[in-house]
Amino acid sequence: MVFLSRWTGRRTTRLLLAPISLYFLLFVPAARRASRDFLRQVHGRPPRLPDIYRHFHAFASTIHDRVFFLSGRFDAFEIEVEGGECFEPPESAILVGAHFGSFDVLRAMGRVERDLPISMMMYPENARKIQRVLAAINPERARDIIPLGRIDSMLEAGARLDQGELIGMLADRSLDGDPMGTRPFFGHPARFAAGPFRMAAILRQRLLFMAGIYLGGNRYLIHFEPLADFRHVSRRERSKAVEAAMDRYVERLEALVREHPDNWFNFFDFWADARDIPSRETDSQEEESPTSDSDAPRPPWPHPRSDHDPVDLPTFRRPAPVDPAPPDLRH
Repeated sequence: MVFLSRWTGRRTTRLLLAPISLYFLLFVPAARRASRDFLRQVHGRPPRLPDIYRHFHAFASTIHDRVFFLSGRFDAFEIEVEGGECFEPPESAILVGAHFGSFDVLRAMGRVERDLPISMMMYPENARKIQRVLAAINPERARDIIPLGRIDSMLEAGARLDQGELIGMLADRSLDGDPMGTRPFFGHPARFAAGPFRMAAILRQRLLFMAGIYLGGNRYLIHFEPLADFRHVSRRERSKAVEAAMDRYVERLEALVREHPDNWFNFFDFWADARDIPSRETDSQEEESPTSDSDAPRPPWPHPRSDHDPVDLPTFRRPAPVDPAPPDLRH
């Protein structure tokens, strides 16, 4: 699919997205059920089959467009940017998003249009998939991926932030043992990763919400907005600031998902983990001593002992999501 897209162009290969989306609608009941349940949650009514088809087609479109974004071929798209003033003047920040829309358009636009390199921190399996795609499309961009779960992951992120780069993370999925926070999401408790928020606090960085929203056809809306600024937050206030940033993140995510539901790309029961859990609980909250003078960075997520130790290989908390896309092109 990658070779065909690059050889024949976007318009031609987009014709394949319709039968692919129809196939998943008709013959992959798990994906269809996940989409149906989510759309019912958002719209407050049972979705029709065309609604579910449109959901699949939007996801397939962003996967297909990844080839062109990573190749730097922006001439095929109409892209609008909201919140670009967050980078005037250009300076480092941590960006937090979700499996909502396309983060490829964000990363590519940051590097090409504004000279703001964006590195994405990903869990190991996703990082390997993306790096395989990058090796086939644009090998120079492989450095833009920082795998989570390594001892040096946070050190690498900190070094890039010190160079004025941007670090992107997604807070809507986690690994077993990761710190989590529970927040109401579309009227029901849902679990979100606390790691990105704690990392921004520990590294004393600005925290921005990010989304690359697919609007249909060849149109995208890139959205940024500030969530928190931890550069001047004291240790005494850090925990409360992290909680407030998570609140703001979930509120903004819900508002944008409600406006653009076809961009929600978590094809599993997103609320399953949080049932019967209080709606404002954050795992392992630590009361930080205001008298402590230790401010050394501590990883906001646990690390497996070794990449080669099968006992500690991480697994997702939630059931493996059903991604209606070829394995090497999944988010």
